[in-house]
Formats: sequence, C-alpha cells, structure tokens
Amino acid sequence: MFESAELGHAISKQAYARQVTKLREALLDAQYDLFEAGRFPVYILIGGVDGAGRGETINLLNEWMDPRHIRTVAFGDPSDEESERPRLWRFWRSLPPKGKIGIFFGHWYSDPILDRVNRSTRHAQLVQRIEEIVRFERMLSDEGALVLKFWFHLSKKAQKKRLMSLQKDPRTRWRVTDSDWDRYKRYDRFRKVSEFVLRDTSTARAPWIVIEGQDANYRNLTVGNALLAAMRERLDQKPVLRLEDRIPPIPAALDQRDVLSALDLNVSLDRKHYEQLLEQYQGKLNLLARRPRFNKRSLVLVFEGNDAAGKGGAIRRVTQCLDARQYQTVPVAAPTEEERAQPYLWRFWRQVPRHGRISIFDRSWYGRVLVERVERLASEFDWARAYAEINDFEQQLAENGAIIIKFWLAISKEEQHRRFKEREKTAFKRFKITPEDWRNRKKWKEYETAVCDMVDRTSTDIASWTLVEANDKLYARAKVLKTICENLESELRNN
Repeated sequence: MFESAELGHAISKQAYARQVTKLREALLDAQYDLFEAGRFPVYILIGGVDGAGRGETINLLNEWMDPRHIRTVAFGDPSDEESERPRLWRFWRSLPPKGKIGIFFGHWYSDPILDRVNRSTRHAQLVQRIEEIVRFERMLSDEGALVLKFWFHLSKKAQKKRLMSLQKDPRTRWRVTDSDWDRYKRYDRFRKVSEFVLRDTSTARAPWIVIEGQDANYRNLTVGNALLAAMRERLDQKPVLRLEDRIPPIPAALDQRDVLSALDLNVSLDRKHYEQLLEQYQGKLNLLARRPRFNKRSLVLVFEGNDAAGKGGAIRRVTQCLDARQYQTVPVAAPTEEERAQPYLWRFWRQVPRHGRISIFDRSWYGRVLVERVERLASEFDWARAYAEINDFEQQLAENGAIIIKFWLAISKEEQHRRFKEREKTAFKRFKITPEDWRNRKKWKEYETAVCDMVDRTSTDIASWTLVEANDKLYARAKVLKTICENLESELRNN
C-alpha cells in the first residue's frame, strides 16, 4: 500500500512557485463557498510516520486558508475526564459545524494503531476498534460530512535521514525527541500495523490518501490539490435521490399484536401501597448511587412516552432521592440552530456522564426514529439507519461502564384525552398543553407503529426497553423506581 509513496516524488522550486499561488486562491474561494453555503462540514485527518511533515502541513493549511473558519485540534493522551467517557467522546465534541473545516492531528486512528504497535492490545481488539471507527465515519458521511484522511509516509531510510536532518538544524532540533527515535526503532512493526488499518478502513465514503512526505513541495501541493478537488466537487454537486433512500418497508405483525397492545393499561396501585414503595425504592436508590463501586460506573436514564404520559412526574420521583451534585436532567426539545449544524447525536454526545454521575434524558436521541420519522422531518433512509447508529452509540456507552435504562411510558388514547382536558382547565398546567399536542393525536397509529419498531430494533442486552403501564401514575412511578434499583443493584453486584 505504501509502494507508490517510496518512489522519491519531488516538485522543483520553479514548478511549485508557478502552482502555489493559484492553488491558494482557489482553496480560499472554496473555503468561503463552503462557509456561505453551510451545507456540510469538512473533517481532515492527518496521520503518518514521524518526520513526514504532518505538523508543517497543518500549519500551511491554516496559512493558506482563513483560520477563523478552521478548527485545528491536536490529541495527546486522554485526560481523566476523557478516560471516563467512550473512546470517541473527545472526538465527538470536537467536530466543527457545517460550513467549517476541522483538522485533526492525532485522530481516532492514532490510539488503536499505537496500542497495537506497543502490544498493549491484541489483533482482535484492533479489528473491533477499527470496525467501530468505520461505522462512525459512515454515520458522519451519511450526515453529510466530507471526510478526508491523509497518511504521510516515509521509508525507513528516509525517516532516519529526515530525523537526523531536523536534529542537526538548530532551528528544528527541538522537534526531535527521544520518543521519535524510540518509535523509529519500531518502524517495521508500525508500518505493518498501519498498512493493515489503512487497508481495512479506506472506504468509498472516506478513503485514505497516502502521500510521500520526503519532499515538502510535493507534499504541500498534493494535499492542497486533493482538498480543493474534494471540496469543489461536493460544493458543485446537485442533490440527487440516492438508491439507499428507497428502503424496503418494515413489515407489521400479521395478527396486529405488538408490544404496546400486549400491555395491560388497567393495572393500578392504591395510595397507601404506593407511599410504602416510594419510600422503599427511593431510599434504596440513594444508597446504590453512593456505593463505592458506582464511582467506576455511570447511569444513563432515558424517558420516552406518549404526550402527557407522566415522564416529568416519574423523573421527579427519581431525582428527589439523589444528591443534586451527582445528576443532571437533560430536557430535550427541537434542536437549536447550533445543534442542527452537527450530526443528530452530537447534542446527546455532549451530555454523556462521567463515572459516578447520572444523566437523565427527558426525551432523547430516539426522537430521530419517533417524531422525526412520523412528522417527515428526517428522510426514510436517515431514520432507518438511525437504529444501528443508536445501538452502536449505546454499545460504546456500555463498554465504558454506563448502565443504560430506557423507559417507554404508555397510556391509552382515552386517558391522554382526559389529561389534555385537565391541563387546559388547570391554570398552572396550561403551559403543558399546546396545539401541537392535539395535532399529534391525529397520528396516534403512526406513532404506535414507530414505537413498536423502535422497541423491536433497539431493545438490546446492554440497553433494553422497559415498557411502563402509565394510565395510573402511581403504578408507573413505582415501576420506574423499582426497575432502576433492580438494574443498578444487579450491575453493581456482578461487576
């Protein structure tokens, strides 16, 4: 894979001077067109061997283009805060919005490659991690991002020559460290691992561009022209119907029986028994959240349900028994302008709790397969692919120690109508009822279908759905607290 990057490519000073001015002008024009259109972001990954000119190229791109619209991020070892989140978390929150360019020096491939080179992970673990990355890049691409991956290569002989040259020059001596020479000693292994990773992650959506880094003129022009061509092609591209937009329909059960119709919504709880259970499970939850073992875990609670199903009341019974410093409640409404400029999961990525903490989502990332599906706010292809993306997201949370508990609070159509009318008559509850709530009732059956598909496709071993019969609020609140305590106790006992 690296053979063509060891041929001794070079560009003369005269040829470079003739081309560079026009290239810089064209790049700047493309950058401003990108910014003004605001249609998609550009993610540039810079990787490769030491001494191949990665840092110089990043500096040059910031010089050639307007740095105000470029977010350059260099990643080193994860901080304590980053180590307590999924591996990709620090990259998730560093993504630039639509219309901007992000340059990542030390990217999501760096740690998997170096960990394998240093033998701190096995080959199977490397395969698992790069499969995770490929799925991540597929999601970014499907969200509209332009992903460009540059790998700067040097032969072993050329790398040694380059490091010695930098070390000899007083102006660049500081750039060569003992770590660089240590990595040079492992060049052969680094090359083998890198070649495997590049081969398995160079996809149609995000191919690797391998560049020989020995000659700066060749390197600079190659990167600049590749970036310009990719940006200009995407900017000039007219929207077309993709074949994948036409997905096969999700079949309904032939007997019309589903997870919602199977619920007995008539179950109830008397006030006295409820008060006993409330005291029992609130006390238990408080103790569980203060266990030393929980300091190495986190808790993610997801509340979804019909309008007026009692999500807020259930959440309050949970938070009443928790230390306010330990949890955050995340109410989810329509995305803001800032959030619409990012992948749809971005606003939830930012709220992932660190170890020993709890995040409570009052509505969640499942809006993509519920309201956005039913209200046609997302294309059929976009909400259909979201099931796998959400499962992947929750898998990453779980692998990092998160305990995920998801609730769907279900009420009957008649009970919802009664609660709507009650809200309209009660002065301090009027804010809870809007014309949109009444309009959504007209799509009751469509929402039921979406909920059943959601449960079928995203209730997994690591993040299963608990369906809560919520016609009786007391019963629903008790079931929610009991479920949280049982799941949390089981996880803390078994891990």
